[in-house]
Amino acid sequence: MFKINRLTLDNGLKLVHYEDASTQMVALNIVYDVGARDEHPRHTGFAHLFEHLMFGGSLHIPDYDMPLQLAGGENNAWTNNDITNYYLTVPKANVETGFWLESDRMLGLDFSERSLEVQRAVVMEEFKQRCLNQPYGDVGHLIRPLAYRVHPYQWPTIGKELEHIAQATLDEVKDFFYRHYAPNNAVLAVTGNIGWEETVRLAQKWFGPIPRREVPERRLPQEPEQTEERRLCVERPVPLDALFMAFHMCRRDDPDYYAFDILSDILSNGRSSRLNLRLVQERKLFSSIDAYISGSRDAGLLHISGKPSPGVSLDEAEAAVRAELELLRRELVDEPELEKVKNKFEASQIFGNMNYLNVATNLAWFELTGQADDINREVDNYRAVTADRLRQVADRAFRRENGVVLHYRKG
Repeated sequence: MFKINRLTLDNGLKLVHYEDASTQMVALNIVYDVGARDEHPRHTGFAHLFEHLMFGGSLHIPDYDMPLQLAGGENNAWTNNDITNYYLTVPKANVETGFWLESDRMLGLDFSERSLEVQRAVVMEEFKQRCLNQPYGDVGHLIRPLAYRVHPYQWPTIGKELEHIAQATLDEVKDFFYRHYAPNNAVLAVTGNIGWEETVRLAQKWFGPIPRREVPERRLPQEPEQTEERRLCVERPVPLDALFMAFHMCRRDDPDYYAFDILSDILSNGRSSRLNLRLVQERKLFSSIDAYISGSRDAGLLHISGKPSPGVSLDEAEAAVRAELELLRRELVDEPELEKVKNKFEASQIFGNMNYLNVATNLAWFELTGQADDINREVDNYRAVTADRLRQVADRAFRRENGVVLHYRKG
C-alpha cells in the first residue's frame, strides 16, 4: 500500500506525493488534462506539437535541457489522445532545479516564430517518417475514422493531416497553450527521496504564484452506438498482408475496463495466450498477432492485429480470429487460465511500482482521473473479475456490428 499525500494549491494545481527513501533520486511528473481529443478538427496535432514546444525555452529559461543536465537530471514527455505528460528525474540534492524548470514553462513559453518553425519542422518530419514513409504507418489514419464518426478519437495524436501542423500560426499556438496548460488543469506528482513538508514548500514557492487560467469546459461529441460492421480494404507497397480489427469498449473508469484488459491478455499476452498458441504456433496461420486495449478516458477500442503466414488469405486469417472470439463469447474461461492472467498483472504492478518514476507517472494519472489512492485498488479490481463477467463482456463486445475490419493488402 502506498501512503499518499495530497494537496490542492490555491491556483488549482493538484499535488500528490509519495516518499521513497530507497533511492537518492526524485521524480516530478506533470500531467496536463489536454490531448488530441481537445483539438479542433481542422487544427489537429497541436497537443503533440506542444510536447516539443515545451522544451524550446520558457519565459525565464532559454534552454530547458542544459540546467537539468548540469543538475544530473533527465527528462522526457509523451502525448496521447487524452493527456500530455512531462517528467524529469534529478538527484535529491538538486531537486529544486526540477521545480524551477517545470514551473517556469507552466508559467509561459518563450513563444517566437523561430521556435515555432523549428519545432514544427521536427513534428512534420516525424509525421512523414511514422505515417507516410513507414510500412503500415497509415493504419491509425485508416482504422480510427472507421470506428469513430463524430468523436475526436477519429484522428491520431500526431494529427489528422500534415497540413494542420504546417499551417499552424503563432497566435493559434499561443491560444492553445493559455487555454490548456494551466495549474488548474494539471496534476504534479512528486516521488522519491523527498519528504512531504519539503515537497509542499517547493511546490508553493515555484508553482503557487502561477495564476489560474480560464480552462474551457470540455464538451466532446459522444460517439453513437455502432449498429453495423464497417470494413475497409487497401493496397500498399508493404512486404506482407496484415489484418486489423477493432471492437468498441468502455471508458477507462468503467468497471468493465478490467474485464476488457483481461480479455486482451487472454488473447495475446505471452506464448501461451490463445491467439499466439493456437494461430501462430499450432495452426501456423499467422507469423505474428497481438491484442491490446486503448485504455482511453472516453469509450475506447480493443484492437487485434496480425500478419498472416505466407499462403494464408486475409479472409482465412480473419475467420480464425473470429472463431477464437466466439469461444470467449460462448464458453467460460477456466479458472487456471484466468488466474494466470491475474497473477501476471499483479506481478507487473508490483515490479513496475518499485520504480519511483513509474509511481510518479501512475499517481499523476490516477489523481487526474479520480484520486491517487486508486493505485492501491488496481490489483483488487482485476482480482474481482469473474469468468462469467468475462463471458458477458465478450458476448457484447465481439459482435460483428460492434467492430471494424481493415484488410491491408500487399501491393
